[in-house]
Amino acid sequence: MSSKTRLDRAYKNAKRISFNDNSKFILFSDCHRGDNSFADDFANNRNIYYHALRHYYSEGFDYCELGDGDELWENLSFQSIFYAHKNVFMLMKQFHDEDRLHMIWGNHDMVYRDPKYVEKHLTTFFDPKTGNNEDLFCGITYNEAIVLEHADTKQELFLTHGHQADWWNFLFWKWSRFMVRILWKPLNVMGIADPTSPAKNYTELIKIEKRTKHWITENKNLITIVGHTHRPRFPEPGDIAYFNDGSCVHPRSITGLEIENGAISLIKWQVITSEDGNLKIDRFLLEGPTKLADYKTE
Repeated sequence: MSSKTRLDRAYKNAKRISFNDNSKFILFSDCHRGDNSFADDFANNRNIYYHALRHYYSEGFDYCELGDGDELWENLSFQSIFYAHKNVFMLMKQFHDEDRLHMIWGNHDMVYRDPKYVEKHLTTFFDPKTGNNEDLFCGITYNEAIVLEHADTKQELFLTHGHQADWWNFLFWKWSRFMVRILWKPLNVMGIADPTSPAKNYTELIKIEKRTKHWITENKNLITIVGHTHRPRFPEPGDIAYFNDGSCVHPRSITGLEIENGAISLIKWQVITSEDGNLKIDRFLLEGPTKLADYKTE
């Protein structure tokens, strides 16, 4: 099965969401939430992520997570991840309870493509304070892809994780998971990177981007937004409409894509030092905002 076939299938079976110029979305991916151990890359940026997500909740944004939200290659179960970052998940639950949470599975949380697994592990959590199982993500569904369709212009935005263009991490994800758990997790603690990860293998990253861009050009330059490689991408109108929201495990920062007022922007949240010596988390605009209509092709 080629990357074209995999992307075609993801687009065909995608969950479809209608939006307009009043809609607001924040897109993050590759959080790789772990168990707060030395191998948990998310732990370094947890406070930044929580602060940013709380901002978007207060401002009325919908949250789209484009895969690899939970690190289920290094960790055996969701439970250990949940208790390590409970405040994050309780905030995500607030989005979910208001139908503002849209989830996509990636290669590191590919087990979520099984609805039975999701129902068993994500529906409730045990609260030691009450001694009962409490509601968490009741009725949540994970998708391989989401298509945002503009209610007026019918312009489409194709959202997926992007590992469809990475044959190794799509077809042989169980083997990769085994290698990460047995070999690369302990080596990661010592600072040795996993060479099978496109985020840490530049040659493979370029190949994945080329395959994805080729698919986009074959589909009338359909706006396509992915993660997976951890490399933020924001094209100019007229170029191949390949967007990448980056990741939430950059050193000391997280990146994402905002959709607001019919426009798209690449943003970064990071810790900075104020003039009085205090640390604070701030948002920075990296690219845009650019009107989505500027990318529209006939």
